[in-house]
Amino acid sequence: MNLAERLNDDMKQAMKSGDKFRLQTIRLIRASIKNQEIELRRPLDDNETLNILSRELKQRRDSQLDFEKGGREDLVSNVRAEIEIISEYLPRQLTEEEIKAIVVQTMQETGASSKADLGKLMGVLMPKVKGVADGKLVNAIVQQSLQ
Repeated sequence: MNLAERLNDDMKQAMKSGDKFRLQTIRLIRASIKNQEIELRRPLDDNETLNILSRELKQRRDSQLDFEKGGREDLVSNVRAEIEIISEYLPRQLTEEEIKAIVVQTMQETGASSKADLGKLMGVLMPKVKGVADGKLVNAIVQQSLQ
């Protein structure tokens, strides 16, 4: 079962169980996927669907930070619940330790040792962690490692 079929099945299950919040979140995700399909004029593969899910997750995390800064706990709890639902469809995220190990390995592969090598390092590193690690976290770890 591909990701789009799984989302469709989970949407039907949320309808049957009466879970309105889960249903609403899945519908928002499916709408983003459908918009991309219309734009490209073809169905998306799982990798493209994962990219959309990652984008949606990033948007929710950014919103969560903004809501926390604004003291809107009611909205923070909603966004956290949406993040949990979206995360179910993404591959398991790497831990900081796993990311650090990949960064060290990539630094050795590329010979990166200073901030001047940041672009070269990130260019090789990001395809390795795409979809399984938050870009901001990866960037922060790289910055620490290059000091």
